[in-house]
Amino acid sequence: MKERQNCFHQNGARFHSCRYHQKGLRLNVVCIALGNNGIGTLKEKSLHADIKKWYAQPGDQFEVPVDGFIIDIVRDNLLIEIQTSNFSSVKEKLRALVSKRHVRLVHPISTENWIVRESLNGNSIIGRRRSPKRMSVYDMFDELVSIPDLMRNQNFELEILLIKSEETRRRDGKGTWRRGGWSIYDKKLLEVESTKLFRSNSEFASLVPEELERPFTTTDLSFALGISKRIARKMAYSLRKSGTLVQVGRRGNAILYE
Repeated sequence: MKERQNCFHQNGARFHSCRYHQKGLRLNVVCIALGNNGIGTLKEKSLHADIKKWYAQPGDQFEVPVDGFIIDIVRDNLLIEIQTSNFSSVKEKLRALVSKRHVRLVHPISTENWIVRESLNGNSIIGRRRSPKRMSVYDMFDELVSIPDLMRNQNFELEILLIKSEETRRRDGKGTWRRGGWSIYDKKLLEVESTKLFRSNSEFASLVPEELERPFTTTDLSFALGISKRIARKMAYSLRKSGTLVQVGRRGNAILYE
């Protein structure tokens, strides 16, 4: 990859302007604020920025315009997008990119989350506790229901990071009634415990236990995996839309899959 670059400073921040050429692909990086480690951050929430720093490798390029979109990380010919939630907000971006590029979507799932309650101005900590909620790799289907068609696309892959995180809340009266008026102000990475990379539709399909008797219902799937019926339904829907599962009938009101 040939590179031309210039750096300049403004208001105490360092900016980096580059132009790259590789196999006929020209990438331009213009006016991206760099932290002390050289990683572009723009206006990111802490969790997104923390994951980008953890994920970065020497030679990576950050916040790169490609095909009219800003890409979090470009690693050789691989485009890496970090999405902490709401896959539906980037589904059109992903569909456009995978039509011509190799894309990896990186998604964190909190297996352990600590909740910190702060004063309204954020100057003091009122309390810290561990959330009773426990998530697993299967919770990715909460988001994959938005993009099940990409699961079978050869240019798409999904990497799940199972993490420990810390969530900051303040009681500003704008939060949901479930949180008693406490709003989530930020979330940060504490630790990456493990990762799981899905490169093909068959790898998503491997999450269905081989010992599960066919045909099966989402209730059977929920019981076999120890997951909620809600996640089991979203898992079955995603796998059916991706062509991995087939609807073969009904058992009462329940759909049968195999």
